[in-house]
Amino acid sequence: MQRKSPLIVMILVLALLTALVGCAQNANDNQQQEQQSAQPDNKNIILATTTSTQDSGLLDVLVPQFQEQTGYTVKTVPVGTGQALEMGKMGNADVLLVHAPDAEKPLVEDQTVINYQLVMHNDFVLLGPPGDPAQVKGTTDILEAFRKIADNGALFISRGDDSGTDKMEKSLWKDAGIDPAGQAWYQETGQGMGASITVANEKQAYILSDRGTFLAQSKNIDLEIVSEGDEALKNIYHVMQVNPEKFDRINAEGAKAFVEFMIDKDTQETIKEFGVDKYGSPLFFPDRLDG
Repeated sequence: MQRKSPLIVMILVLALLTALVGCAQNANDNQQQEQQSAQPDNKNIILATTTSTQDSGLLDVLVPQFQEQTGYTVKTVPVGTGQALEMGKMGNADVLLVHAPDAEKPLVEDQTVINYQLVMHNDFVLLGPPGDPAQVKGTTDILEAFRKIADNGALFISRGDDSGTDKMEKSLWKDAGIDPAGQAWYQETGQGMGASITVANEKQAYILSDRGTFLAQSKNIDLEIVSEGDEALKNIYHVMQVNPEKFDRINAEGAKAFVEFMIDKDTQETIKEFGVDKYGSPLFFPDRLDG
């Protein structure tokens, strides 16, 4: 058998290497083209949400995950639920994540929002100073706890910002048969949950809080839970798209992607585990793992 000359062998090896490099380059180019084609046309999404999802740190985990998975960029606007719903009514947000079902219902019914989905829940807790001047600690009936605070004229800090928590607090006072407005012991901050807890801590006052924000701030405050467990204190969160048929500037695809992300099994698992390593229990409980 005739042996190939070293020159011919070298030429064949170079030709083979060139072909392999070319195939790899083509595969890389195709991958880049696929990634570019998968990028959304309008990358920007405005998310209007309650301060509790921000103050608890949950969105610091979820938003980067969503952005990495989808290519969208989220501008988070943490406000009270009332303000978030108003942003939806005006078409100033693409997607809402809020926790005041009674206030959300009219927007669902008139289709200002669509794709209305249950996401998670936690609960509200009544916080108070260690001295507990109203002797509330251990009271499981939240209306009884509110009456004790009013009867003793103990200082109570309210958010007063039309948030979901503020709406809940006002409804509890009403159900307790008490109108605290204008009372010397009742003070409104007009601020979010985290800031209001700080004020209550400084003044050693009572305050209604969602459990998640309290746990996130618990190491920095003296306030403690003095009443919890009443069924009336359940705190339910929904996510929804603002209807693009009502507002031209809505990023419909981006909003839909965010809603789908929030109810996705992997996201729900993340919500289930969020806070467990740091606080020994989750800050929120997912509602779509069995659905």
